[in-house]
Amino acid sequence: MLGELPSAISGQRVADELRRLILEGEFKPGQRLGQEMLADRFNASRMPVREALRQLEAEGLVSIVPHSGTWVAKLDAFEFDQTYKMREVVEPLAVRESIPNLSDAQIDRLGELVEEIDATAGPHRDVEGFLRLDREFHLLTYAGVRHQPLLDLVLRQWNTTQHYRRLLVHRQSVEDVVATNLDHALILDGIRRRDPESAAAMVHLHIRRTRNTLVDPTDDTFV
Repeated sequence: MLGELPSAISGQRVADELRRLILEGEFKPGQRLGQEMLADRFNASRMPVREALRQLEAEGLVSIVPHSGTWVAKLDAFEFDQTYKMREVVEPLAVRESIPNLSDAQIDRLGELVEEIDATAGPHRDVEGFLRLDREFHLLTYAGVRHQPLLDLVLRQWNTTQHYRRLLVHRQSVEDVVATNLDHALILDGIRRRDPESAAAMVHLHIRRTRNTLVDPTDDTFV
């Protein structure tokens, strides 16, 4: 990228790289994203940076305040609670709609992901590896959805809660890790049996457990 002219850097390339950095936690929730700083970092002009920020706003990853600036999206305690309650409704619906359309190859990949996720739970836990595999697993379970607005809603809610899943992983006890991995195995079992109701029930339980683990009135995470 360093040898290219700024005009050669597209908004899509900036969006792809900035999305990766946000999802991997390099840019934190609430952190200001100055256009000049981003243009320098990506060796781009401001136009593709603006295009990228508009795209990531639509995905729920950044918040743009007119005449003020852009920040990495952040949820307060109320927004977090409401978003997770929405996920408890939306994602069971998504997995029900998805299962009839999943291919055998996709289901095989889900099986591989369950095993790969289990392997991240060693004595020196690979947090970023877990988050990457966990995201791939869950979003792949919804890959059979044929209604794009439903998929867009699922993705937006995943993006806006990514930071809080990272927080959850750091807090998990050994017992929590075992429960999470068992949830994945049970969701997969429902999918393999082409049983939408069983898989949907497990997705609902899985998301609720996350919400209950993170919601703590003494926690200053959302301040």
